[in-house]
Amino acid sequence: MANNLWNENQARKLEKGLPELVYRSNLLGTDRTVCNWGGGNTSMKAIEKDFRGRDVEVMWVKGSGSDLATMGAENFTGVRMEDIAPLIERSEMNDEDMVEYLGHSMINSKHPRPSIETLLHAFLPYKHVDHTHPDSIISLCCAHNGKEIAKEIFGNRFVWVPYVRPGFSLSKMIAEGVKENPNAELVLMEKHGLVTWGDTSEECYEKTLSVINEAEKYINDCSNDEQVFGGRKYLAFSKEERRKLLARIMPVIRGAVSDEKKMILTFDDSADILQFVNSHDASELSQVGAACPDHLVHTKRTPLYIDWNVAKDNIEGLIEQVKSGVEEFKNEYKAYFERNKHEGDRIFESAPRVILIPGIGMVNTGRSLAMANGSGGLYHRAIAVMKGATSLGEFVSLSENESYNIEYWPLELYKLSLAPPEVEFSRKVIFITGGAGGIGSESARRFVSEGAHVVLADLNEEGVQKVADEINSHYGEGRAVAIKMDVTSESQVKSAFDFSALTYGGVDSVVNNAGLATSSPFEETTLHEWNLNMDVLGTGYFLVAREAFRQMKTQAIGGNMVFVGSKNSVYAGRNAAAYSSVKALEVHLARCIAAEGGEYGIRVNSILPDAVLQGSAIWGSSWREERAAAYGIEPSELEEHYKNRTTLLVNIYPSDIAESIAFFASSKSDKTTGCMITVDGGVPAAFTR
Repeated sequence: MANNLWNENQARKLEKGLPELVYRSNLLGTDRTVCNWGGGNTSMKAIEKDFRGRDVEVMWVKGSGSDLATMGAENFTGVRMEDIAPLIERSEMNDEDMVEYLGHSMINSKHPRPSIETLLHAFLPYKHVDHTHPDSIISLCCAHNGKEIAKEIFGNRFVWVPYVRPGFSLSKMIAEGVKENPNAELVLMEKHGLVTWGDTSEECYEKTLSVINEAEKYINDCSNDEQVFGGRKYLAFSKEERRKLLARIMPVIRGAVSDEKKMILTFDDSADILQFVNSHDASELSQVGAACPDHLVHTKRTPLYIDWNVAKDNIEGLIEQVKSGVEEFKNEYKAYFERNKHEGDRIFESAPRVILIPGIGMVNTGRSLAMANGSGGLYHRAIAVMKGATSLGEFVSLSENESYNIEYWPLELYKLSLAPPEVEFSRKVIFITGGAGGIGSESARRFVSEGAHVVLADLNEEGVQKVADEINSHYGEGRAVAIKMDVTSESQVKSAFDFSALTYGGVDSVVNNAGLATSSPFEETTLHEWNLNMDVLGTGYFLVAREAFRQMKTQAIGGNMVFVGSKNSVYAGRNAAAYSSVKALEVHLARCIAAEGGEYGIRVNSILPDAVLQGSAIWGSSWREERAAAYGIEPSELEEHYKNRTTLLVNIYPSDIAESIAFFASSKSDKTTGCMITVDGGVPAAFTR
């Protein structure tokens, strides 16, 4: 049941007018069983002062592209009722004219574009109006016998409106239907949703919830959980086994869906998802169509259902099913586009947004983690609707052509245009070792600032989590994740790349940056010191690069690695034989991998920095004292010493290294591999040529 979240004490403190509408809208949007992510709209009519100081009746309505759960006052638009109310006298009005007209009716041109369904709210003679997409109501509206069931639930208190795409015609149909039924308390929109109203914001909110709960109670009374979706066909794998399988297949899926544009992936194996994908009817029911028009842009008309035998097929069989299934889906989507396209339409990515896998769960794709999660959240709602509709009768959806006309509707696509533009590292996953340090953390910020999602690995768990939290607080939840990893542990390195696959689907770039440094005269260099350098800077870089190489090959969409070497990679550092030797090993290892990776589109390049003291854990250790002793100076004099020995007379900072790392990981160096860049201010003894 939908819970009443209205808090009288909190509501009483609100100013009259728009703040009341914001509060009500946020309450409705918070419950996703009531209102889809990004969907629904609310309004209120009030007297406001216009720019000339006159009292005018204004309707505040949700602006296009907002989400009810999070929107504020700035996301609403005020339109003059004296301008838009007379439109009901018209017999017809096309979308283009409606949008242009509504633009002229806005009280402030800086407000967002009014909702597609603005006229629906304007034509109803009520102060407060809600339009929502509740699971229980859409279940009713997507049942083949929904109108008859509605009579049993609501008697003569409802108006049933057959499916019509949102706009002028639907708005007028609803207004006329309500006018003709003096008992009307709600409107049921076939295959779409619910409209309710009230004299106050609280009354409107409570009416919305009471209608939803009436329908939900009726559906619950009709439900038989053991027989839902035809009953269980397959048993789900254990949680641990699901994770193992997903770590194997997520990079396969990511590669298969990223041939046109790269995708970020998420997975979901919650109880309702597993109940659906493991059921007898899922393979057919999932292909009927979308549960709500608002889903279409984010989920496409149907998901990809991987029809494999959980009990008999092995992982290799599943991988082949995934590859062939994605390819078939893309071909069918292109044919769907060709059958229904209008002049000027441009096809979206043809890859599926939702992938259902019996025994395992659901995988979602999107241009970002947020978009992939949005598709997944909407499919949770689709499952709830199908569950309710099949409890009442037969689940029905929009026709193919109706679906296409929503999916490629300019007014719906406008919402997508409000998203931030894609930049260099959009859709990319960057894996960074040494993520808690100065170079690693600065590189992460640099990548995320241009759209990337980053996995930060470091032995310093607290430090790397702090970096991830700081990035997410600035750029949004899920843009960075942290994992504790010892680069010398083969099992931990593999687990970290499995983590990357489970979190984002795979990896595009690896920054091999984990570091340490020791200093001692050669004859005093111990075997322990030698092995420590070799283990971390040699074996560690090898293990990380090898696991990345494997995952990139599995994805089959290329990739790149950037090794953070050192000036000492090409210069024999005094009292640093162990460190210098292994740094030379790093850059040669990078060249070896570059030679083998070319045929797979995997590039490998190296950065050779020097004396990056700022934010460095290495320079905060005994290394500072050891290097100062090697030069016969005080530790406090090191920065000036390093600056003065460069030809450019500059200090080197983490941001300088991050810039070069970003260059090698970017499209600007797509045709460069096996290369080195020095970022040391110019140390002649370390010139590479």
